[in-house]
Amino acid sequence: MGIRCGIDLIELDRFEKALLKGDSFKNRVFTPAEIAYCEARGIAGSLRSYAARFCAKEAVAKALGTGIAKGVSFQDIEISNDANGKPNVILTGKALEIFREMGAVSIDISLTHSRDYAMAQAVFLTKDSRGSENY
Repeated sequence: MGIRCGIDLIELDRFEKALLKGDSFKNRVFTPAEIAYCEARGIAGSLRSYAARFCAKEAVAKALGTGIAKGVSFQDIEISNDANGKPNVILTGKALEIFREMGAVSIDISLTHSRDYAMAQAVFLTKDSRGSENY
């Protein structure tokens, strides 16, 4: 088995400025399900939830080896929660295609935030131990 890892950190103040510019940023980055989840968190929780999900998308894109580029868009990576609140990743489009091509078999994601920062880490398990230079 191989492991692929991605991590991202963002300052909440900086992210809030982007979020407050209007719905175009929100609609470009987040799926309708993510927007509904974040908006239900209240004013303070909404910012942290959006920021943590943004970091999660970036972390997943880094683990894919592409970042948000090479055909992978924010909309290809959705962060949901199971009944116990555990975050899950739903891949579609080019992100799913690359995930399958690299032989990945599972994704674990961890999100956290403090008063000033949000952070996420994504870990993929792959069928073999090929290094990132092979992707």
